[in-house]
Amino acid sequence: MRNTNTQVRQTALTAVLAAIVLLMTFTPLGYLYVGPVAITFMVIPVVIGGITLGPARGGFLGGVFGASSLAKCFMGDVFGATLFSLNPLATIAACFIPRILIGVVAGLLFPALQKLSKNNAAAFIGTAVAGTLTNTVLFIGMVVAFFRNSYFGGGPFLTIFVSFFSLNVALELVVGVVISAALSAVLNRFVLNAPQCQSTGGITG
Repeated sequence: MRNTNTQVRQTALTAVLAAIVLLMTFTPLGYLYVGPVAITFMVIPVVIGGITLGPARGGFLGGVFGASSLAKCFMGDVFGATLFSLNPLATIAACFIPRILIGVVAGLLFPALQKLSKNNAAAFIGTAVAGTLTNTVLFIGMVVAFFRNSYFGGGPFLTIFVSFFSLNVALELVVGVVISAALSAVLNRFVLNAPQCQSTGGITG
């Protein structure tokens, strides 16, 4: 019965987090636009999903994030639309691969960090940092790699685009890590009743 209840809670939480990803996609909550570059906070529900639900469900949530990113290429996002017009396959890869890996990395890393660290907070924070950087570094790296030889990726634009990297990392880390780590601890303990969090006392372990 306990396993059945856990599966129900996991499925319900997956649906809620997927809905949050979609809500953030179509509202100002998900992106902060700085010129042509979008800084996203949508890594938060994916990191939370990876930590609390594991790599498979985390990867699924990353796929939802990726699909929503691709959809924005056809919904007035100038940056995404331009990338898609230059190289559709590369754009699809850049939309999906980093986002799916957010949840996979978070889901695999969190239990490993819990075993290595006596401080449960370190596992939540370390996983949130890794998940956030997975998206930022891979997405920017793939855009530069795929489009460096195009007029869009070369010359002045490339310089401007790369210059946003530090701002992107800083904002996504500050917001994403704090919220992801805190909410993951709460959801693990009170929603999923994860045994490891009950025994360690949550994020304050």
